[in-house]
Amino acid sequence: MIQRTLVLIKPDGVKRSLTGEIISRFEKIGLKIIGMKMQYIDKEFAQKHYTEDISKRRGEKVRNNLLYYIASGPVIAICLEGVDVIEIIRKIVGDTEPKSAIPGTIRGDYSHVSYGYADDKNLPVKNLIHASANKEDAKNELKLWFGKKEIHDYKVDHEEHTLN
Repeated sequence: MIQRTLVLIKPDGVKRSLTGEIISRFEKIGLKIIGMKMQYIDKEFAQKHYTEDISKRRGEKVRNNLLYYIASGPVIAICLEGVDVIEIIRKIVGDTEPKSAIPGTIRGDYSHVSYGYADDKNLPVKNLIHASANKEDAKNELKLWFGKKEIHDYKVDHEEHTLN
């Protein structure tokens, strides 16, 4: 099934100049970028992305660290399209906790911080990237980050080989 999902390259990924490497991983397996932009976000926008639900699941301290982190520098927002793209992207990105992410994943290759370290230092877990967790999150997040005119429909050559 063709799906769309959101990926954010967070401020640490942008500031470490990993954007090209991260984007190329998605393109190399045949996923299609149908929307992309760089922007700074303010706390109000960050609160729409990291909703109160995070506080319920992980605690207010974690949410506050996430809000600070996502607004601390430029973010690259990407809308990707492909077959089962949500599940595939989650595999490529790796475990949310960098320490637990396996080598070969984005977080496993480019980050290593643990929840314990971040909690001890009262820091956000700098894990480079956000990927929508499921279809509902992808739908809501894409609506938040992209307007209808910012999503583009076009064909790429490899679609003949991957989708037909």
